[in-house]
Amino acid sequence: MPSAETARGGRGYEDEVIHEGDALLVLENITRSYEQADNHLVVLDGADLTVRAGEMVALVAPSGAGKSTLLHIAGLLERPSAGEIYIAGHPQGNAPDRERTLMRRNEIGFVYQFHHLLAEFSALENVALPQLIHGEKVAEAQSRALELLRYMKVDHRASHRPSELSGGEQQRVAIARAMANAPRVLLADEPTGNLDPTTSDYVFRALNSLVKQSGIAALVATHNLFLAERMDRQITLVDGKIVEL
Repeated sequence: MPSAETARGGRGYEDEVIHEGDALLVLENITRSYEQADNHLVVLDGADLTVRAGEMVALVAPSGAGKSTLLHIAGLLERPSAGEIYIAGHPQGNAPDRERTLMRRNEIGFVYQFHHLLAEFSALENVALPQLIHGEKVAEAQSRALELLRYMKVDHRASHRPSELSGGEQQRVAIARAMANAPRVLLADEPTGNLDPTTSDYVFRALNSLVKQSGIAALVATHNLFLAERMDRQITLVDGKIVEL
């Protein structure tokens, strides 16, 4: 099993040292509302959440409750109407767009229900690409990509394109890609939703191991109650507020 330093890659926001239990994702009094014709729709209403280093939190809520909005705000893809977001202690709610883009690129990893791997590239190239965009040299990016694929036990498929991989292999490559730039925070939206129960369990165990070994903070939206119960905490959304289960 690789060390935490290996899993995270030893890079991060200004090379700050993160310790177990540090608050890496904090949502503070988040409100998000929309104007729809003559209606004022409030999706989040004073939502508070803290996810700490090495912690995996399950977000379980019915469709339409605001899960996607919450993930988008946590991932700096959308700004809240009010409230503050902290990534590794750095406020981002009102930060300039460029700062939010860099924070999202360097400190937040995303895993979706569908893998979204680039079809024309191999597994290795898919994981190396975010590092190349980040400015890494090709050899270093490929070396880390292979290390991450090995960590996810899919390095033997490194030269294969997504269409040549099984669903579980595709998702493990997607998780490796999400970790390519050594983020502090991992956001996952139904990461096992397209998989059969056996494959889903395998991918979950790989993801959980990665979170624990790397010391990142993970927020995972899922409808799979069995998997949710195996995470550190479970939360839901009730009337726009985050409630512990």
